[in-house]
Amino acid sequence: MSELILERLVVGYGDGAPVLDGLDLTVADGAVVALLGANGAGKTTLLRALAGLTPARSGRILLGGTDLTGLAPEDRVRRGLALVPEGRGVVVELTVEENLRLGALWRHRGAARQRALDEAFELFEPLARRRHAAGHTLSGGERRMLALARALIAGPDVLLLDEPSLGLAPLVTAHLLGVLHETAARTGTTVLLAEQNVTGALSVADRGVVLNLGEVVADRPAAELSGDPRLRHAYLGF
Repeated sequence: MSELILERLVVGYGDGAPVLDGLDLTVADGAVVALLGANGAGKTTLLRALAGLTPARSGRILLGGTDLTGLAPEDRVRRGLALVPEGRGVVVELTVEENLRLGALWRHRGAARQRALDEAFELFEPLARRRHAAGHTLSGGERRMLALARALIAGPDVLLLDEPSLGLAPLVTAHLLGVLHETAARTGTTVLLAEQNVTGALSVADRGVVLNLGEVVADRPAAELSGDPRLRHAYLGF
């Protein structure tokens, strides 16, 4: 089970006011949830708190009934949680294949590792063509593909993505989101997707959660949220 539950989560930076102040949220096992909101709404802070990169001041983070709140980031990864941060996630000195092998290290061995690599290259054909290329030679779209592929190859129970389509061409964005949707459906991976591309995110999500100033102001089925013009105009800008 990979149900993710946040209870009264308070997160901030330094001595400043909390960015998230008593946030409650449940992400069902196997669900794809689009985390939406304007810049400064708290999306990245929430993902960093889940990954353990920004400690919670109070509250609890439960994954499958296990309390992750006090665990180090690497221990959360071992419990099945993976974060693809905005614009990062690739070791630029390594080749595409070396990056993927790094992602597969602790989840796969021997023939299983090779099968996982083959599956990653089938999902992301542009990476297969550049498997021996160094990370620093990849385009922005290829780097995003590689970051997502490296996270997926580890077989996470919960995948956290921060603005995966930022700055990408529409066709690349559509490919990334399509792979994400297909993989989540096939593997049952729980996905929390923070995106400025509201239309794209809602097209692959089961539910949409809208944040405003660190609070959840809407949590609805994706189709219902997309079809509510008042909510869209008020918080999503379209």
